[in-house]
Amino acid sequence: MTKLGITLFISTIATCYAINGNAQIKKQGRVITEKLVSTILKENRIGINVNRTIKIYLPPDYASSGKAYPVVYYFHSMFYSAEKLFSDNPIASVFDRAIQNQVVGEFIFVAADFSSPTIGSLYENSPTSGRWLDFIVNELVPFVDTKFRTLPHRDSRALAGDFMGGRGALKLAMTHAEMFSVVYALHPVATGMGHRPWLDLQMNWKNIYSAKIFDEVDSKIFVAVSQAFLPNANRPPFYCDFFRDEVNGEFKVNVDNINKAKAGFHLEETLIESSANLRSMRGIAFDWARFDPNADHVYANQAFSKKLRDLDVVHEGEEYNGDPGSQNWTEYGRVYSRLLPFMARHLVFVAVK
Repeated sequence: MTKLGITLFISTIATCYAINGNAQIKKQGRVITEKLVSTILKENRIGINVNRTIKIYLPPDYASSGKAYPVVYYFHSMFYSAEKLFSDNPIASVFDRAIQNQVVGEFIFVAADFSSPTIGSLYENSPTSGRWLDFIVNELVPFVDTKFRTLPHRDSRALAGDFMGGRGALKLAMTHAEMFSVVYALHPVATGMGHRPWLDLQMNWKNIYSAKIFDEVDSKIFVAVSQAFLPNANRPPFYCDFFRDEVNGEFKVNVDNINKAKAGFHLEETLIESSANLRSMRGIAFDWARFDPNADHVYANQAFSKKLRDLDVVHEGEEYNGDPGSQNWTEYGRVYSRLLPFMARHLVFVAVK
């Protein structure tokens, strides 16, 4: 090939690449930020800011189509926020590419801020750490349905989340199947007991009982669990009970409290009473990373899938080769390759007549 031919060949390839590249980014969705002032979250003892930020992805044709769209509600994990979810991950480009490649139809994506002055929401209702489930069902969903062109029906509403947010997604499927019909949890935690009993967990009880503010606590997660599931309005500074009581400088096991906390925190504890709701779902899926440094999470998800099977709850459960989170929002990661195709199969993308 002559030098001129090579030049023309390279120019042609570059032109094709530019055309294809432009085609990939030609139709882009839009990310906007909304504010919702919560009345429900005023009821708390930890100083929750009732002005909640909501990050929303609107699909490429939203502005011009006049159509209504299904909604995917996403719940982030603890020590995180909706703002960080979008700043740390190429969310809009993953969705744009998936829609362009017909991996999934157009949808609205809603990620509210579930951060708090402690570790963030555990997706529960607590007079101490906030009525987060009520906030989602009674304020967030009506706000989105009023503000945007949604398909306001359970068949067109989905739940998703990662880690503690994955627990939240599953919890809402278990308790509010009248509002949501599809759920995909990315490496959920607290689905059930791991290998280790709670009493074997290394916790600095002396520190917990001597701390005056939350920042002084070493075992922040388990204090937050206690605030969520062992609330006590008469016990400052953390307004909760614990599963060990201080007696003459020693820390004695409180069996009733440990069982009460586990019953609230572990999803498996309420599976039987939630089984009818789960069987009514259009689609249930969750995955877990084989190499989570905390093997209890792997064991608990395996056991959770088995218990769902024995309750005749149809679901997809997948253990994959990796560590939690790192493969979720990559270019062709688990959101693109697993979560969005699952939504495409089970969500209803047109109005129900």
